[in-house]
Amino acid sequence: MKGLSLFSRLLILSVSVVLVCVAVLSGLGYTNLRDNMIRKHMETLNVHAEEISYLGSRISLDNLSMTSKQNRIAEELLIAKTNLLYEQYNAVTVLVEYSRQYRFYPAIDENVQTNIIPSPEAFAKYDELAFQGKGDIGVKKNAFTSVFSVMVPWVRVNEQTQQSTVVGYVLILSTAQAVRDMYRDLIWQTALAAMAMFLLASAIVFFVAQQMTRPLTAMAKAAGEMARGNFEARAPEGGGKEIEELSHAFNQMGAQLSTLEQSRRDFVANVSHELRSPITSIKGFAQGMLDGTIPQEMHGQYLQVVVDETQRLAKLINNLLNLSRMENEDTSLAYSHFDLNEMIRRVLISRMAQIDDKGLDIQVRFENDSCFVHADADQIQQVVINLLDNAVKYTPSGGTITLFTKTEGSQVSARIKDDGMGIPAEDAPFIFDRFYKVDKAHTVGKGTGLGLAICKRIMERHGQQIRLVSGEGGAEFEITLEKGADPGGNHGNTGAGEN
Repeated sequence: MKGLSLFSRLLILSVSVVLVCVAVLSGLGYTNLRDNMIRKHMETLNVHAEEISYLGSRISLDNLSMTSKQNRIAEELLIAKTNLLYEQYNAVTVLVEYSRQYRFYPAIDENVQTNIIPSPEAFAKYDELAFQGKGDIGVKKNAFTSVFSVMVPWVRVNEQTQQSTVVGYVLILSTAQAVRDMYRDLIWQTALAAMAMFLLASAIVFFVAQQMTRPLTAMAKAAGEMARGNFEARAPEGGGKEIEELSHAFNQMGAQLSTLEQSRRDFVANVSHELRSPITSIKGFAQGMLDGTIPQEMHGQYLQVVVDETQRLAKLINNLLNLSRMENEDTSLAYSHFDLNEMIRRVLISRMAQIDDKGLDIQVRFENDSCFVHADADQIQQVVINLLDNAVKYTPSGGTITLFTKTEGSQVSARIKDDGMGIPAEDAPFIFDRFYKVDKAHTVGKGTGLGLAICKRIMERHGQQIRLVSGEGGAEFEITLEKGADPGGNHGNTGAGEN
């Protein structure tokens, strides 16, 4: 069945199974009904045979003319009944005496008698059964045809003593063809019922197969649309449980692909924008100095701007490379036990020049002098630097930046809070997205919009989290880390510091 669709193969297979089942059931049903009809037919003939035996109890085959008036009446009734049997059942009645005298009712052609008369072996068997007072029902086959036969003992009553004597037996014979004619219509009735059953089952199979394969067809069509770039295509979620789960998974995949495609477009647009701004500035200032638009005495000032924009480009490229490397997980984390408080102190020292330039007040509130964590020290340092740089960048001159660390059970949390412009509630859900900036104007020198995205990815790789605690009255960020062991065996002293 190569080249056929799933629907066609499923339909052909199901219809074939239905056809075989209908044929088998119809054959069994027909055979059962036929056997029941034959059994009922033979039971009816057996009743008639017993009645004929009673009517023939006063009849003598030797001298029918010397019988009494009562016997003549019995003979007439016998003839009438056997004629009725012949008309209704096409059955011939034979009265047989032990002397091997027998008479057919009604009288039939000798050739027909020859075809249906039992064999000598059958006569011997009937003699024995009749002598024992037993009957027989069965099918006898001879060289010409099969004959259905019913035998009952033929009893004659002595009028003086009223004693019964078995003198022979009554045979009712019917050819197999005559019996088959009775259930010939049954063949057509069974065939019509089987055909109706087959057509109904095929229609149901067709409907069910169509319902089962329709979602797969729609899914294949949606997959083709996705292959052509239309990631909004979806498959209907219907059919059986497995098909519904498959459709649901397919649609989830489509939604993720759509999201990834939108992210890719946004990424390209954002990168283009971020690269265009410094390149335009560098080109403009360089061109102005070359053509004399910018006076010679101002070259130093504008060259510093060019250097700043170049550094901004380098930082953007480095951040993109770092983010790409972390998202692809090209490098494994180098876990170690280190003092988070000491790391924060070192980062503060490295940023003292910027802090002093803006006259910021730094408050450090550590729960313990030492706070050991288990993480990648270089990666966590990058997170602290990014958060502290953001706090310094957006805190106005003379403002305050506060840093906290706290241990709760097996987890350590660190917070960095500033009293700058804060983060509006409508921007809060997007601040960890790449290139997202609260400053919609993308002001020169205000960053690349990748710092928080890098922080989030680093924390995700550690199995920890970073979150915005509050955006009102300044921004406050919190990171969580796994508590580590003190390599020196010290547990640390409780206290707080302020700078």
